[in-house]
Amino acid sequence: MRTARSTFDERKAAEAAAFFLYRAGGRLSVLKLVKLLYLAERLSLERYGDALTGDCLVSMPHGPVLSTTLNHIDGLVMSAPGGWDSWISTRENHDVALADPGMIRTPEQDLRHLSESDLEVLDEVWKRFGHMEKWSLRDYTHEHLPEWRNPEGSCLPISYRDVFEAFGLSSDVVDAMVERLEAQRFITSELPV
Repeated sequence: MRTARSTFDERKAAEAAAFFLYRAGGRLSVLKLVKLLYLAERLSLERYGDALTGDCLVSMPHGPVLSTTLNHIDGLVMSAPGGWDSWISTRENHDVALADPGMIRTPEQDLRHLSESDLEVLDEVWKRFGHMEKWSLRDYTHEHLPEWRNPEGSCLPISYRDVFEAFGLSSDVVDAMVERLEAQRFITSELPV
């Protein structure tokens, strides 16, 4: 069995966050933003069998999150040129904002690392969950996402298998989807940087 390798795309994660911040008028609580990003990653997996950002999925006390994205929000990792810091401001207390609200005329024009299907996923998540208050959204992820497990104050990985099984797919389909994503991660990890 191959070891999971990250296919995290910092620019796509930053632009996905920028999409939600743009829709929210430029600012969101960290808790709400990380829930929206997780829900978008999950919907992309459900609809297309592909991750939107390629981030590692984890269960944390306040629900499931994208691990590396949360590290960017918390300022724990260095941003690549054109990456997170180009789009998202430094965290202030419990909020983040667009680094420069003028950078986005429309998501379709200016969030160029996001495909049309990525934008459709993000838009659907915003329409379905954007109106929810952060604690309601947190509770929703606890109650309606079976792949989340209470980490008892710690952090637990969520595998793609966990997510695909939560969709109610047959074991053969789950095996095929996981194998394809693992092969994709393996190939991506072997490409020269």
